[in-house]
Amino acid sequence: MSNQQTETQQEIVESEEINQTDTPQAPTTPYFGYSLLRDVLIPELLSNDTNEISYWAGKQLARKFPLSSVEEISGFFVKAGWGQLTILKTEKYNIEMELTGEVVKRRFTEYPNSSFHLEAGFVAEQVQQLKNCLTETYLTNKEKADKVLFSVQWDKKDIITPETRTERYKK
Repeated sequence: MSNQQTETQQEIVESEEINQTDTPQAPTTPYFGYSLLRDVLIPELLSNDTNEISYWAGKQLARKFPLSSVEEISGFFVKAGWGQLTILKTEKYNIEMELTGEVVKRRFTEYPNSSFHLEAGFVAEQVQQLKNCLTETYLTNKEKADKVLFSVQWDKKDIITPETRTERYKK
């Protein structure tokens, strides 16, 4: 076999490995460890401030991992082990999304008061960066249906320019 063929075969293998990591798969993080942090330790440490701080933390994560489209957010959720995020409806100033999956179901089953504010904050900041205007995400837990509904809303009158963003986040 020539070196050319060997190099081509290696490129194919590397390409397949990359593609395999980009496909939706079951979370690779052990669920028990994940749930210990998300549903036991963090609420214990933050107490009544869990939802607000988790929302802020989600926004911070979105700033560290900016995405280039709303559709990419769904892929990020799968990679992060947060569940399957589906866009239900897109309107002029609103996007309706649904979070489902085994991790959502287990969290509702094992920890009925699970907080999904981290995910909501992440979505809010990603959409805010894409739309360049102030954005908030409101969530509704649907425990019996094993899903969380996100309503992402933005105001075109409250524009965030790059200068505003820099000033706002350097604090």
